Amino acid sequence: MSSQAPKGQGAQRNVNNRFDRYTYEPEEEDLEMMKTQIIEVFPKTILNVVKSPDLPLDYSMNPYQGCEHGCSYCFARPTHEYWGYSAGIDFERKIMVKKNAAELLEKTFQKRNYVPKTIMLSGNTDCYQPIERQFEITRKLLEVCRDYRHPVGIITKNALVLRDLDILKDMAEKNLVSVSLSVPTLNEKLRRVMEPRTSSTQNKLKAIKVLSQNGIPVNVMVAPIIPALTSDETLSILKAVSDAGANSVGYTLVRLNDTVEPVFVDWLTTHFPDRKDKVLNLIKNMRGGKLGEKRYFDRYKGEGNIAEMIHKTFEIGKKKFFANKERAILSTENFTGSRTQQLRLF
Repeated sequence: MSSQAPKGQGAQRNVNNRFDRYTYEPEEEDLEMMKTQIIEVFPKTILNVVKSPDLPLDYSMNPYQGCEHGCSYCFARPTHEYWGYSAGIDFERKIMVKKNAAELLEKTFQKRNYVPKTIMLSGNTDCYQPIERQFEITRKLLEVCRDYRHPVGIITKNALVLRDLDILKDMAEKNLVSVSLSVPTLNEKLRRVMEPRTSSTQNKLKAIKVLSQNGIPVNVMVAPIIPALTSDETLSILKAVSDAGANSVGYTLVRLNDTVEPVFVDWLTTHFPDRKDKVLNLIKNMRGGKLGEKRYFDRYKGEGNIAEMIHKTFEIGKKKFFANKERAILSTENFTGSRTQQLRLF
């Protein structure tokens, strides 16, 4: 394995797929030359029913599988293994594009028995990752939601969301959209290696400001909080995003489930060897002696004294900087599935 991470990537290598009998170790030169591979897919459905009791969601949809952002801590990495790929570099460089996503969504809205409930865009990988500039799958999905007056909540780490300001403004006027920006750090040097292809911290704050100024509710997720790496920034982040115009905030603690663990440990070894053991031991403190956590509710907030200290710090900041602010509640009352269907046919 190379002692330096391939440029613009969070993963240092392709970790072994849990479901494969055989493994492949590429040459170092192969890793440096890897480019994003686009794989067009045509699924039969686009909406996922969310059954997790610790998520205030009913539906999610993902226009892409895999994510170019390359966040070293990304909880979604293991999902790539179900497609036969690695949770490491493959997750960042083999991206599946759902070309028929908007068509599938419209057909879903047209079903007589469809019950409108807020859709999360996305629940897994980022809907505004770099290839969205080329394919515009997310924009097409938003156009369908706007035309059918269907509520949607967006979560992203990318200021590319501002490209769709025209659609978002139309939807916000009818209480149909909110945007969550993920801001885990204000340290730009750290961001560049931890989530290398996300928007800069400055551009994230700009996106919050522009969205807010245009009447679009903005939530910020301080996520994930990583002890001994980003945990000392919580109050600074809350002040910065409040000043930028965010309406509400939330947080999650880092969790290293399955093959996220070797990816993140490799990343720490490369970029923060002096802090590696401390970070991992503190994560274990929050996770009952483990690095990962799959139990509902505990997976986001953790347990133990370190998790409690982070929670108290967050609550102090929330009371100070978000005392008179509330998270937007979107409306399903204006959904016009059948009527809009007729309008779009003629």
